[in-house]
Amino acid sequence: MNAEIIVIGDELLIGQVTDTNSGMLARELNTIGISVLRTTAVHDDAEQISQALHEAFSRVPLVLMTGGLGPTKDDITKQTLCDFFHTRLVPSAEVERHVRALYSDRPDVLNRLTATQWLVPEACTVLENRVGSAPLMEFEEEGRVLYSMPGVPYEAQVAMEEQIMPRLRQRFAKGEIRHRTVIVYGIPESALAIRIAAWEDSLPRYMHLAYLPADRMIRLRLTGMNPPEDVCLEAEMEQRLETLRPLIQEYIVAEADKPVEVLVGQRLLERGQTVSSAESCTGGRVAALLNKHAGSSAFYMGSVVAYDNNVKERLLNVSRQTLLTDGAVSEATVRQMAEGARRLLGTDYAVATSGIAGPGGATPDKPVGTVWMAVATPENTVAQCLHFRGGREQVTRQASVAVLLMLLRQLD
Repeated sequence: MNAEIIVIGDELLIGQVTDTNSGMLARELNTIGISVLRTTAVHDDAEQISQALHEAFSRVPLVLMTGGLGPTKDDITKQTLCDFFHTRLVPSAEVERHVRALYSDRPDVLNRLTATQWLVPEACTVLENRVGSAPLMEFEEEGRVLYSMPGVPYEAQVAMEEQIMPRLRQRFAKGEIRHRTVIVYGIPESALAIRIAAWEDSLPRYMHLAYLPADRMIRLRLTGMNPPEDVCLEAEMEQRLETLRPLIQEYIVAEADKPVEVLVGQRLLERGQTVSSAESCTGGRVAALLNKHAGSSAFYMGSVVAYDNNVKERLLNVSRQTLLTDGAVSEATVRQMAEGARRLLGTDYAVATSGIAGPGGATPDKPVGTVWMAVATPENTVAQCLHFRGGREQVTRQASVAVLLMLLRQLD
């Protein structure tokens, strides 16, 4: 089963807003064996929306659309869908009751523009939008099915989970699809591909391996889809992974499709241990990752952003002599930063970063992208120097992920 996605909004095409809906929709569809062939972004323009719909339905029977359902003049999706499906807008008492209840504590919101929200195409099936005023709409005509939902990411997510996915499962989910992910770190993508080439070539036709590199990590995603009737897909995939692990064991950091900070938090929680951070070049980015997810207070105690050398010396007890002789970007300094944070914040582990994010500050022996990082553990302190490419944003992002991967290895 194949589908396409259409996202509507001028703000997406001028870069004012980043499209996150198409990725979310594709992931949800993929869980029930529906493959997305194409995603199209279009302006708030009736002709372009209509053309995108005609082209999509010439290729697939299922289209999901987000955006253009607000009450203002630039939101034209409902009328465009009326023209496309040869119908008209009519008032919906059900949607009106929902909108009035939604804004019962804000009477100022209920005005003539808001009232347009309960006008819906007569030919559609209206689905409840529990968290917003724009109706969710299902159209079906001559074997073509369209779901239209708001462009607000949270509303689109709830719409998929509560309304659209249950209907799609019942209607279209015919095949079986499963994913397994192995996160690899410390080996280039090309070298990894060479190392596991024979293993990859031996995969059956109903399995596929994807390489997803980011921030020096590589997510190996093994996908199995629609196996023969006599094959247990889950067992077969596990058997394939059993033969993969010995080939890359020293590079595997996790077997879960989760961000590194989540993996770190899970390991610490399992062990009943805590971590803190001391940052220079990353400027608090490590701290932001560690406290990004709910429940992080159980394992993450705090951070010292020691950008200035005086702060390194006074708060983290970095030796002045070390700063003078080795410099702030050095193994000795970053080791003392990690050990100082661990003592100061009373944690089992501490991570530290110090480097040159650029564009200035480089020296011949320490070019832009040079980052020293360390992990202080209950037993010892380990440190390494890495060189990252890109501008300031790229260097700090990669360094923040790298130091957490370094910690993850210590938690094995």
